[in-house]
Amino acid sequence: MVYTAADWPIAAALLPFPSLDPSGQSVQDANSSVWRSVLQEVADAGFHNADLTDTWLRVGDLSRDRLDELAGAAASVGVGLPAGSAIRRSIIDAKHAESNLAYTHRTIDAAAHLGCEVVSIGLHQALTPEQQAQLWFWTVAGHQDPVDDRECWALAVRRFRELGKHAAEVGLLLSLELYEDTYLGTSESAVQLVEDIGLPNVGLNPDIGNLVRLHRPVESWREIAEKTLPYANYWHVKNYTRDEDRAAGYYVAMPAPMESGIINYREAFRIALAAGFQGVICVEHYGGDGLSVCATNERYLRSRVLPRTPDYELGTSKVSQGRQTPRRDSLAPA
Repeated sequence: MVYTAADWPIAAALLPFPSLDPSGQSVQDANSSVWRSVLQEVADAGFHNADLTDTWLRVGDLSRDRLDELAGAAASVGVGLPAGSAIRRSIIDAKHAESNLAYTHRTIDAAAHLGCEVVSIGLHQALTPEQQAQLWFWTVAGHQDPVDDRECWALAVRRFRELGKHAAEVGLLLSLELYEDTYLGTSESAVQLVEDIGLPNVGLNPDIGNLVRLHRPVESWREIAEKTLPYANYWHVKNYTRDEDRAAGYYVAMPAPMESGIINYREAFRIALAAGFQGVICVEHYGGDGLSVCATNERYLRSRVLPRTPDYELGTSKVSQGRQTPRRDSLAPA
């Protein structure tokens, strides 16, 4: 049995929601009714699932009792919690690697407690003050992993393998998110990293949007898709308009709904299905009413992109897929 447009698990990213409420109180310490109100907005936008993005709420820093409160809040509004994303917690960060590693282990345990099936992590680090001052942070270069540093690469492999083994022990997939100027910053490097890690439950989150938005020459979206989607076990999807004049050194990109940007997701999903992809999808968007754009993106996927019937030809994935894990109870009905 394979997914169709009607039942494919699509989660809303919680990126549009801040970590502070209007009164300035931390969402982390808020009453669970505050969490419920956010998840109610997600449900009202038409979603049955959400990605626990830690820019909103750090589940790895919640007690078991608070995790149960979160699960109860989600269940009360009919929102499943199939995935979590830990953002900017690089496990090779020169200053914070050890604390980030410990935090990621806690996040894996919290995700398992909540009944998730996949946790997405990466090597991107905190935004620099220069990036924070921009309208769009990706227009200014941030942290860069050291090039041709075999020891640093080996450290990343060891620590991702450690996290992957932990995830496997608690029944989770681990997904590594593409991000510029890191060891997950090109399709070739990302694939090599996953192959070096060598665990069946560790795959890629081929967030192509993170790369095509850069204000400089980039890989073609199709090349990224063709190389990384065979290794995908989770997928953040978003899109950008893009214009460039290489002779003049002019590059610009801005967020766009999925059907309007430079990435042709109709074609990208053909590539994904041919590669055997059957993982959870998370729709994202930066700027404006991000949740509404995410809802538009979900409708686009279900009405125009994802297969309507289960009789399509599915390829063979190079990593474990969510469909193969015993975590389907974390999904609300589509």
